[in-house]
Amino acid sequence: MDDLLEIDDQLTPEHRMVRDSAASFVSDRVLPYVGDWFEQGVFPARELAPELGSLGMLGMHLDGYGCAGLDAVSYGVACRELEAGDSGLRSFVSVQGSLAMFPIWKYGSEEQKQEWLPRMASGEAIGCFGLTEPDHGSDPAGMRTTAKQDPSGDWILNGAKMWITNGSIADVAVVWARTDEGIRGFVVPTSTPGFSAPEIHRKMSLRASVTSSLYFDDVRLPASAVLPGVVGLKGPLSCLSEARFGILWGVVGAGRACLEAAVDYAKTRVQFGKPIGAFQLTQEKLAWMAVALGQAGLTALHLGRLKDAGKLKPRQVSFGKLANVRAALDIAREARTVLGANGVTLEYPVIRHMNNLESVLTYEGTQEVHLLTLGKALTDLDAFR
Repeated sequence: MDDLLEIDDQLTPEHRMVRDSAASFVSDRVLPYVGDWFEQGVFPARELAPELGSLGMLGMHLDGYGCAGLDAVSYGVACRELEAGDSGLRSFVSVQGSLAMFPIWKYGSEEQKQEWLPRMASGEAIGCFGLTEPDHGSDPAGMRTTAKQDPSGDWILNGAKMWITNGSIADVAVVWARTDEGIRGFVVPTSTPGFSAPEIHRKMSLRASVTSSLYFDDVRLPASAVLPGVVGLKGPLSCLSEARFGILWGVVGAGRACLEAAVDYAKTRVQFGKPIGAFQLTQEKLAWMAVALGQAGLTALHLGRLKDAGKLKPRQVSFGKLANVRAALDIAREARTVLGANGVTLEYPVIRHMNNLESVLTYEGTQEVHLLTLGKALTDLDAFR
């Protein structure tokens, strides 16, 4: 399909290598099977993780400890191509790199980094991120999970988290809990007694993704389990900004996949003696979808360049996440109408992407949270309180 704005012409040769590597992986290892994974509600993480690790896709924007150390645009381009396969695949990579590896890399001790990051970069170990709770999603400051030190110096962790990607397959969880000194992060091996992670079933979205609850019942951790480099909500919120950056790129891939399916279908589906793509109403749909996709792609590239320059602000990430997810979801819904009844089958990728994007609209900050973030930036008035 024609890249109308020639956005990829702005990529460096290194960016294009990352793009082609991720796209080839998706074409060979994901697209032939993902419809079945979605229908069956499975994701072969243990099989795919070492392959993604060998390609340098896990923690690729981090330096050292076996990580590729690539720039932000490279990470974004990879997320775009991975999500063109499925949001569940990009979610796996985002959680591994931006939510589990990043806090260890940014705030962890040298011992924690050496123990976990090389294994996570290779795909040998899988991580998850525990922040959202059953009663506290958009308001993490209200979390009820607690960690208290006993006289021995050990931490005792109690509480629950919910909607945790990779939870039941993870080897390590980065868990945020309330302590006497504020919110702290903990590196929790999932084999620790008292830790459990039942998988959440009966989802109609992100079915090719592992989603779990986490429970902590007097989980005893050594003093060395705490992330020493941060206290307070700054820690988990900085991780969310990393993940949201991957999302605002990734959804461009999902939108592109839907538009490509709609264009291909419109050129071959014949009604009233000619392809439906020859009708003005269909061409109008395709044109508006292409406009939305181009705007989202430009937003992602601009924010990637800001991040590489060290100038990216959280409110700009909110702008990108809000605008691009809505654009991708609108494209998916419009593409579904072009495909008609065929649009609701897994023979085509559209309904799968559309259902997935309903979750992406909510996670890593709801639409409302990002709207209020932008409202505060415009008015300097805080609507959260």
